[in-house]
Amino acid sequence: MTATIRKCTLEDLSVLQDVSIETYRETFEPHNSAENMKAYVDKAFNLGQLQKELSNPSSEFYFIEMDSEVAGYLKMNVDEAQSEPMGNDSLEVERIYIRNKFQKKGLGQHLIDKAIGIARDRGKRKVWLGVWENNGNAIAFYRKNGFERTGAHSFYMGDDEQLDFILTKTLAFE
Repeated sequence: MTATIRKCTLEDLSVLQDVSIETYRETFEPHNSAENMKAYVDKAFNLGQLQKELSNPSSEFYFIEMDSEVAGYLKMNVDEAQSEPMGNDSLEVERIYIRNKFQKKGLGQHLIDKAIGIARDRGKRKVWLGVWENNGNAIAFYRKNGFERTGAHSFYMGDDEQLDFILTKTLAFE
């Protein structure tokens, strides 16, 4: 099985919406009320919102595919598109989601490597992300990749305020 990464375009909008909703529900539905999940999914993954994000030159989406099937995706932000004001020397990894049937195949590693490579190519000094405080698997994955906790911020799932840890990796340049 071969994994490939490709940049998403507006032509990918409906597939991006489907994969976004599927992976978000797979990850968070067991831990949140149906009402809060619906409120978040309806707001974050409606076609208009995703089209706006895909059209923003400071945000990029990448699909990872296995054997021509979309297995997951990466969303990155720079400059004013970052969800926190981290400065022009930072790149935010806003989302890395892998569909359940493709988990444990190293695809998340390919996507984080892609984000770090892009950050280096663009001369960014830091890569950062927010991860839910109760997502132990994701926290362990990011720590293994050199990310350290540097803060926290609130994340709202519908009307439920939750805590995301901010994890940062400082990039070394030769």
